[in-house]
Amino acid sequence: MAKPKAPRRTLDSYTVKHINKTIRAGDCVLMRPSDQSKPSYVAKIDRIEADGRGANVKVHVRWYYRPEESIGGRRQFHGSKEVFLSDHFDVQSADTIEGKCTVHTFKSYTKLDAVGNEDFFCRFEYNSSTGAFDPDRVAVYCKCEMPYNPDDLMVQCEGCSDWFHPACINMTVEEARRLDHFFCENCSSEGQKKLQGSHASRHSDMKVFASIEVPSV
Repeated sequence: MAKPKAPRRTLDSYTVKHINKTIRAGDCVLMRPSDQSKPSYVAKIDRIEADGRGANVKVHVRWYYRPEESIGGRRQFHGSKEVFLSDHFDVQSADTIEGKCTVHTFKSYTKLDAVGNEDFFCRFEYNSSTGAFDPDRVAVYCKCEMPYNPDDLMVQCEGCSDWFHPACINMTVEEARRLDHFFCENCSSEGQKKLQGSHASRHSDMKVFASIEVPSV
């Protein structure tokens, strides 16, 4: 008669020995891909479980997809460290974990002084079956009407407060960084009158939506 399988138990935490890191439910991790030419997979741990002896540790995960892994593929406004929280759940061996990482909200990511290799951001949830995103609409900026990509520098019009890519206003990034003031085409006439009447000091109101330095990987 076959011996019954011992029930598996849920662990509050587990130390992955080969990276000397302790993981818990809710942590985000980098996981080894089956194709070694691809970057590490990004996942959020839902649950950790082991057999009755505390061995054969498995992690229940919810996958983050990179833009190029989605049905629509990578688009111009997708950041280099952007991932989508998918509805794809899986169970993997804890031995495939390569490290811990942080998936920031979009807002908190844009406030980082520097981005590390373990930093990512998420602003969409993704349905892996239909390719649908939630939310399905986001704010757009500039003449090109594209959502904001935190890797790109943008400048803000002091008239209408919209943001613009330097290339879309016939300007180089270097020229944009040197701007004292900026008014878009629609606001330029009124803006010049305001500047002439205000005697504004250098760099007093100029805002630059600076790009974030992302390390090469």
